[in-house]
Amino acid sequence: MTARTAEISRKTNETAISVTVNLDGTGKHEMKTGIGFFDHMLDQLARHSLIDMTVSAKGDLHIDDHHTVEDTGIALGQALAKALGDRRGVTRYASLDLAMDEALTRAAIDVSGRPFLIFKVDFPTQKIGTFDTELVREFFQAFAQNAGITLHVENLYGANSHHIAETCFKAVARVLRTAVEIDPRQADAIPSTKGTLNG
Repeated sequence: MTARTAEISRKTNETAISVTVNLDGTGKHEMKTGIGFFDHMLDQLARHSLIDMTVSAKGDLHIDDHHTVEDTGIALGQALAKALGDRRGVTRYASLDLAMDEALTRAAIDVSGRPFLIFKVDFPTQKIGTFDTELVREFFQAFAQNAGITLHVENLYGANSHHIAETCFKAVARVLRTAVEIDPRQADAIPSTKGTLNG
């Protein structure tokens, strides 16, 4: 099987980001964005998806975290799309309810080639430490759009903003893991009656 890996570099006046992914990895990761909580969430995304990831980001953090978080989502999404290629053999669909203490979050995914995000998550606080909770949605919007995936994330309940955010990243990681895995029953086929998953 062809290696399902990709490397993306993205440079703008606001950020300089390099990412690598290996869809058939073990969840090895190295995250350096300059944003501690975001690194922690990206660690979860890699570890629980079993996708090897590295992220090196330098952004205009003297302004705020927004550009760095969003542009990391763009670069990771582009890397995922590149590594998936024509998406031949993937399982394609997955859904999951993920619990962490008092919080429960549901995620569902279609590796469809058609980007769409439904994000029904309310945070009880505006910040987790110094991290703006609204940036969780910004990351997933950029990621889904550039990966070409349909992604639904819904927090069913929770009281702690850290736990809610972490269940979002872990739930997406777990559905991503299942959806991008090769289905041995159709390893050489594109799982669509259209014959394509490129939009």
